[in-house]
Amino acid sequence: MVTSRTRWLSALAAAALLIGSPAAAATGHGHRHGLIRGEVARPAPSAPPRLGVVNGPITPAGTAAPAAGTDRVALRTLVVALDGADFGLPTWKAVLDRIGTPYDVLLARTEPLTASRLVRPDGTGRYHAVLLTDNALLQADGSGGYTSAFDPAEWQALWDYERAYRVRQVSLYTSWGTFPEDYCLRPGVEGGVGDSGLRATLTSAGSRLFDRLVPSAVVPVTQSYVYRSTLAPGCSAQPLLKAGAYVLGVVSTSADGRERVALTFSSNEFLPQTDMLGYGLVRWATRGVFAGELRHWIGVDVDDWFNTSDHLHDDGRLETDPGFRLSGSDAAGTNAQQNALRTAYPVAAGFTLNLPYNGGDLTQEAPSRCSSTGTPDALTSYSKCLARSFRWVNHTVTHPELNLTDYATSRQEIADNLTIGRRAGLTVPTEVLKTPAYSGLGVYNPDPNAPDTDPPTDFGLGASNQAMLSAARDTGVRYLHGNMSFPSHRPSCFNCGVVHPLRPELLVVPDWPTNIGYQVTTPAEETLLYNNLYGPNGRFPYYDHDLSYAELLTYESEVGLQHVMSGSAYSHTLHQGNLRQFSSGRSLTFDWLRAVVDRYASRFAVPLRNPDWPALARYVEARTKHFAELRAAADAVWDRSSGTVTRTAATTGAVFLTGVTHASGTVDRYGADVITQLPVTAGTTVVATAVPRA
Repeated sequence: MVTSRTRWLSALAAAALLIGSPAAAATGHGHRHGLIRGEVARPAPSAPPRLGVVNGPITPAGTAAPAAGTDRVALRTLVVALDGADFGLPTWKAVLDRIGTPYDVLLARTEPLTASRLVRPDGTGRYHAVLLTDNALLQADGSGGYTSAFDPAEWQALWDYERAYRVRQVSLYTSWGTFPEDYCLRPGVEGGVGDSGLRATLTSAGSRLFDRLVPSAVVPVTQSYVYRSTLAPGCSAQPLLKAGAYVLGVVSTSADGRERVALTFSSNEFLPQTDMLGYGLVRWATRGVFAGELRHWIGVDVDDWFNTSDHLHDDGRLETDPGFRLSGSDAAGTNAQQNALRTAYPVAAGFTLNLPYNGGDLTQEAPSRCSSTGTPDALTSYSKCLARSFRWVNHTVTHPELNLTDYATSRQEIADNLTIGRRAGLTVPTEVLKTPAYSGLGVYNPDPNAPDTDPPTDFGLGASNQAMLSAARDTGVRYLHGNMSFPSHRPSCFNCGVVHPLRPELLVVPDWPTNIGYQVTTPAEETLLYNNLYGPNGRFPYYDHDLSYAELLTYESEVGLQHVMSGSAYSHTLHQGNLRQFSSGRSLTFDWLRAVVDRYASRFAVPLRNPDWPALARYVEARTKHFAELRAAADAVWDRSSGTVTRTAATTGAVFLTGVTHASGTVDRYGADVITQLPVTAGTTVVATAVPRA
């Protein structure tokens, strides 16, 4: 069966997708797997304002905070920014939102800081960590100088609280000097850095604090203004990051005993330095006990197994009949590449491909054997032989678009594909469905007579095919694949799903598209397609020269790496032709995948989680419930004297807690962290055990 997929997708904004690449057009290589291109706008590196009338430290005033209740703090973080335009504010918010931990924002320019803002009437501390966007919160004073948005009394109130409640503080961006307090940072070299940036390395103290990173990791500090600092002689501050002889981050204890971390360069939420350091800063500030979690994931769907795709040859000829279909040796090579990846990269030791398949082209009578001889269809024989080597996903029998199909047709396509796969020995989950080209979910071309190259329109999930939804539900489907290219498929919270508005029992779990075309099978073909799209003479000109395969692979794998480093759990989608073994041990899929994993392994020591689709969907469902619970319930409270965390639930669902254990929870030990997924019941109080870090 030849399936023509030459439909292109329209431009999409990239910033909201956390992909960190520069904002331009996004197109899909047909098949409605919209490809995300472009770069997020980044603030130009600029120096912070110079101090004006204030030029010395504010001296801490002893131990003024109340003693009562100092062992009890809520699991909530306070973010302090100058105002809503403070470029450090979206950085902290992105880090905290990815973790899924509650926080408040105080805008120092307009909101006063008082003791009542920090302490509940019963003496419980409202916050267990303080995150500053920068160390001084400077604003223009109207006379050509700068002054802090906090007056001395407000700084003192903050420090009194931190000292009395043993709350740690992190300054995301810190200049040398002694105002408003001394971090032991002294002048070195300052200035902006662009894309080439600086190569920051970890000290021994930095390796302990950022222990998810490999000790030899290089942190690229780019698009930033940097204070390459020295340390004051005789100071007890320990450097965390260094660039050559200069210090870029410190951990220190103030004169009145408060613990602080400070970085000396600006960051935004789309830069690799934020992905590499943000989680470690929050975990240190909270002593490792907080609501939420963050892990790193890698998943790859290769769609249309058994099917045939259009084939773009490297001379520009598009072959639609017969097109391209994998061979048995391609299947064997795919399994070998998968095993080689696991061996080469221990962080990906458990990696297994997901194969959404179309059973209409499976030859049931083909024997189960890893051989091309004695079989009417070698791909079917190899697939049966290697069935346990991959994970199989229902992608319908014949790959029809399901935007207008009736109930009977939709049900037949879904149910029969399960039967075909299982008869062939494939293990296929009933509860997961990937509709062809994400069809039936409200994204389609409204003009049935429009040219095939016209982009579809996102009408929202409310415009889904209700007959298809009913058929999916009635066949046992609970989870539908969505696409992060479509606004209506993007969840409102990180690593969440979208409850379908027409069928609340169905959850849409999106995946990430890639810029590897469904119709290409070799580097030359991919390079031709890529430059026809994004080269200087392409349909969406972006680059000033045609890229080589190595160049485009570097760029596209960096986009994938950003998804992985941010903690996104969603799978990435490619297509069956991308698994062609164009040379020994090589395919487009594994070229891209190895590049992503190689870059990850050079930076991170913690493993890449690779759940199957049902487990991934259940995780996404639990994250969705976690955020609903955070919105509805009061904060959990950590009582350090008893070593307990207490939470009274407002919903029935689940919450994630890091640094906390409970007998009824599901525990994952990820690196040095204990992550517990805890079931909760509305109105019930749970008392769990805290496992803080030093």
